[in-house]
Amino acid sequence: MPRFCANLTTLFTEHDFSSRISAAADAGFKAAEILFPYDQQATAIRQSFDSTGIKPILINAPPGDYAGGERGLACLPGREEDFAAAMQTAFQITEIIRPRNLHIMAGLNGDRSTYIKNLKWTAENAPGDLTLLIEPINNRDFPGYHLNTAEDALTVLDAVGAANLRLQLDLYHCQIMSGDLATRIRTLLPHIGHIQIAGVPERHEPDTGEVNYPYLFDLLDDLGYEGYIGCEYHPRTTTKEGLGWFQPYRERQ
Repeated sequence: MPRFCANLTTLFTEHDFSSRISAAADAGFKAAEILFPYDQQATAIRQSFDSTGIKPILINAPPGDYAGGERGLACLPGREEDFAAAMQTAFQITEIIRPRNLHIMAGLNGDRSTYIKNLKWTAENAPGDLTLLIEPINNRDFPGYHLNTAEDALTVLDAVGAANLRLQLDLYHCQIMSGDLATRIRTLLPHIGHIQIAGVPERHEPDTGEVNYPYLFDLLDDLGYEGYIGCEYHPRTTTKEGLGWFQPYRERQ
């Protein structure tokens, strides 16, 4: 049975952020993820999760100057102190919000040895109950992103060699870069900590575009995937109007 979590950065944006957790609960979601919660009060977010019964599944670590074009700091030589400070901020926030996963964005271009060194440091210093994630992101949406394919991510996981570092597989990015999603899911499943979805190519609801998501959801069930599937897409109109795809799964969350 696939379990879905609402991405509260991309979904329910017709509501103020303070109302999005309750809106997700009203829509039938039992879990949620937030990309960058750092401009909100972490204690208020935690209280909203508690009051609705929604589970916090994932947040991203601070990505640097996102508005200025940065997409993470982990691979950038000369920015190690900035990266460490960002991770300390992330650790503090996770202690309050209590998500099970923390995604670390790699950054643009950069250096592989710096990336691996920073990931090793993070794995050694992260709270013991927190799973760290790296995510391959397609180079059409993020030109120059350091990590583009799942196969490359596996080489990084192997180089870091940390049990608390796993793969975040966004099937939207994977389809754009590689395709052959069912075969890749079968191969990658032992390394996956979290999955995300969106329609391809427009990144709208998962019932639009070229990917047969119901088939992949059944495959994940057959393979015994026990994690959550993050809904990181941009609704065509309002979130509620676009949730027809979710209705067959709503009562089984």
